[in-house]
Amino acid sequence: MNIFYNSQHSPVGAFASFTLGYKGASGGVGIGLSGPACQNVYIGAESVDCHGRFSALPFYKENIEHHVETEPTAQDVWGDSDRRSGGQDHADEQVEQAESVTISPFPDDEISRLTTPARDIWRCGDLEFKIYTPSQSVPDMTLESEFMSIDPTITKDALIPAVFAELTLDNTAGASPRKAFFGYEGNDPYNAMRRVDIIDTKNKDAADTAKANDINIKGVAQGGITGIFTDDADVTCALAFSADELLADDIADRLPFGLGTTGLLVMTAKPYELRTWRFAVCFYRAGVVTTGIETVYMYTRHFKNIEDVAGYALKNFERYRAEAAHFDAMVMERGLSVERQFLLSQAIKSYYGSTQLLFDPIAAKPLWIVNEGAYRMLNTLDLAVDQLFFEMLKNPWTVRSVLDQYADSYSYADEVKNGVGEKFPGGISFTHDMGVANVFSAPGRSAYELCGRSGCYSYMAQEQLVNWILCAGVYWEGSRDDGWLSSRRETIEACLASMLNRDGAGVDARDGVMDLDSCETGGGAEITTYDNVDTALGRARRSSYLAVKCWAAYLALSKMFDALGSAGLADTAANQAQRCADTIMRYRRADGTIPALLEDGDAAITLSIAEGLVYPVVMGLFEDMALAERYCVFVSAIKKHFEVALANGCKFESGAWKMSKTSDNSWLSKTFLCQFIAEKIFKRPPDAAADKAHASWLLDPNNALQAFSDQMAAGKICGSAYYPRGVTSILWLG
Repeated sequence: MNIFYNSQHSPVGAFASFTLGYKGASGGVGIGLSGPACQNVYIGAESVDCHGRFSALPFYKENIEHHVETEPTAQDVWGDSDRRSGGQDHADEQVEQAESVTISPFPDDEISRLTTPARDIWRCGDLEFKIYTPSQSVPDMTLESEFMSIDPTITKDALIPAVFAELTLDNTAGASPRKAFFGYEGNDPYNAMRRVDIIDTKNKDAADTAKANDINIKGVAQGGITGIFTDDADVTCALAFSADELLADDIADRLPFGLGTTGLLVMTAKPYELRTWRFAVCFYRAGVVTTGIETVYMYTRHFKNIEDVAGYALKNFERYRAEAAHFDAMVMERGLSVERQFLLSQAIKSYYGSTQLLFDPIAAKPLWIVNEGAYRMLNTLDLAVDQLFFEMLKNPWTVRSVLDQYADSYSYADEVKNGVGEKFPGGISFTHDMGVANVFSAPGRSAYELCGRSGCYSYMAQEQLVNWILCAGVYWEGSRDDGWLSSRRETIEACLASMLNRDGAGVDARDGVMDLDSCETGGGAEITTYDNVDTALGRARRSSYLAVKCWAAYLALSKMFDALGSAGLADTAANQAQRCADTIMRYRRADGTIPALLEDGDAAITLSIAEGLVYPVVMGLFEDMALAERYCVFVSAIKKHFEVALANGCKFESGAWKMSKTSDNSWLSKTFLCQFIAEKIFKRPPDAAADKAHASWLLDPNNALQAFSDQMAAGKICGSAYYPRGVTSILWLG
């Protein structure tokens, strides 16, 4: 099994990641990136039998062996004078010759790895390196913003922008002292690397942190945005042009050097000593970080700078490590297979790497954002509807935050049209996203949707309307937040009216299925989230995949209207759900399959038609025996379709599942949803062969750079890299 795959290790809400695991300069620390930072990361130790010879995990310089006899000149590093920092001429300055030092990667067969949802453990010989990523629940930030009863310490604990690491060197068999090291080579063009040490009395930030947290810190950092810190007084921190230079016998004279791009924390284990050092990998972005809506990171309300983060993290290191172990235990006790544990672990880590908790000072309210992986679109609604299962487990208020942001700022009203261009009243819908890469779109507009399209970049008015309704239903049912439901009565009523109008122009034309496209598409047509899979799944009008989600949305609306005391609207929604189910059933073929498009003559088959079943199940709607009995035949028909589809074209030769028979483009997150439905509703046993195949996709060396990636063409990444949506796998724990 390939162990060299990247994992993201990320604090909640910081849109930051310490990514590690893929060979070469392929990981590192970064904020707001669309992929790994692609920095050299140095983790290693001195050989037990050869002074000056070091071995390291293979996460630097494309796994090429280092050997330095003489340190480079500034000319070697910076090139001609036009490219030098500060324009200073150092070309003629020669640096003293250093002792010969070599750094070589550990042989692959000596390295082992264990990945869990909250930990990543590397072992190679007598070296062990552990990364801890606590998965804490975030308290409702609206309470803090409104100065209600919430302990600020709880908020501070949850939002700390740091992950934690330990390096252990077993020198119990060694008669000589041995060095170990941890550090990275910065590559941010706007911030130099720097050394942080409270011994330096001029470093007021470090001194203030030491005083505030009653702890001394030291480390290396890229400006004030990323850094690695420790509270161990015996560690030496310094900068150089390469890691080799910092592993010589005496580097005391190098401590003031500030031009180096590589920073290391260098430690020494005494003879016959087993020694562990602990670190905080920290992130910090001060000031306004978004445009369109000017916001700051919520954590800046609790930490004044990266030194403050490091001090608090190290002071509370043991507690954070225990929290990571607790979350792991909660997952492990569910008895998931090795493959599912791996898939879930990768998914959770990449989800947190995309999360961003912001604060709008003008509106005095928090904004929860999940960036769309490498695309970095803000709160993409067709991801939010899948990620909500994880969020309802960990932080239900974040679902409400996204719903409110859409209702208040990213909804719009449209007209609808038929095939010959006649226009009819439409209604409310919601944008595909709220912007991209820290830029909020104008109210009512997304970064994605364009007029005049029938494929990628077209509007998703029907799908996003359904997604908002389903998120609202799952949030309300899971939280029983009746106050929120009452406050959104007008929006929910508008959603039902809009659903009806998109079904048909007038009661007699309605069959529960979308027939009319939004006029926002101009001469084009609406699409679904499967916009780049194939026509069978990408077109919205008469889509059976979308029809089942409409059925689920009508059931959710009916339940919400019952709770609101609106019996008439509840009945209208319930009747539409029945119409929708009846229409889908009319298109069943002799073999039990249902076409991807509810039109005569369509031959396409998809697994995704079953996707909508997850929402009424999660909402507990079928606990109403009358409702369960009413739709027993309908659900059985979907099950029959699903079984025939799996047996006839919706599997790859490897056993992996595919969403559409006619396309090799398949998404892991959606597959996980379908697996939950197959096992929970259809009572199929887990498909172990499929799990192995799906895990192999993420372990494939061609894919493993991007941590959890969602969209695969026959097992190879074709989009949706560094992606958050894989947390649909949390449903396996249900």
